[in-house]
Amino acid sequence: MAALRLEGVSKRFGAIRALNDVSFSLQPGEVLGLMGDNGAGKSTLAKIIAGNFPPSAGKIFIKDTETVFHGPLGARRNGIEIVYQDLALCDNLTAAVNVFLGREITRSFGPFKIVDYAAMNRRAAELFGELRSETRPRDTVKSMSGGQRQAVAIARARLSDADIVLMDEPTAAISVRQVAEVLNLVHELRRQRIAVILISHRMPDVFSVTDRIIVLRRGSKVADKPTAATSPEEITGLITGAIDYA
Repeated sequence: MAALRLEGVSKRFGAIRALNDVSFSLQPGEVLGLMGDNGAGKSTLAKIIAGNFPPSAGKIFIKDTETVFHGPLGARRNGIEIVYQDLALCDNLTAAVNVFLGREITRSFGPFKIVDYAAMNRRAAELFGELRSETRPRDTVKSMSGGQRQAVAIARARLSDADIVLMDEPTAAISVRQVAEVLNLVHELRRQRIAVILISHRMPDVFSVTDRIIVLRRGSKVADKPTAATSPEEITGLITGAIDYA
């Protein structure tokens, strides 16, 4: 049973066709690389899967059940989380508070409810442990490396027991060591049977962690291949149009 299946998904913004008849499936624990040049439709597709945009045409299936998302909350209720490139973290708050932002654990104190920071720290530590990250719950985000920030964002996604995590350019503008930390996080998600869609321009990263690669060009899918059956040269040709289809 596929964790996610898209059939003939298209998206138009007025006269602009952003996506055209895109179909694919994603299995539990599979890491799928989504590649393409700027304007190829990657972000639009990710936002449709995450419930930010409704498709103009086509169907979305979650575990073989056709599903219509009425906003991002609908996607989250169906086990889908997205980690955006900017991560949307609050630098002045701790890792644990960021993980629980908007979903704080509280306890009653007479007629009042107060935030239970100790409980949030404990649960955040468990999540970081599951991800095998060295991120500490009480550290503020502003003192963290790029890899640790990604761990906070992914732990926030794991808090809702997501089955599918979309990662938008997670290794952009970070150091080589931090890239390794992020790729280790992807491996841990796979080990926990969580499906990952990795949107990236970085060819070495995609080839090091993905099981399959989809290439979009001008809104259309031009390749859907096992990573082991293709090469960086072929994927580059598909992205640029030097190769029409594979």
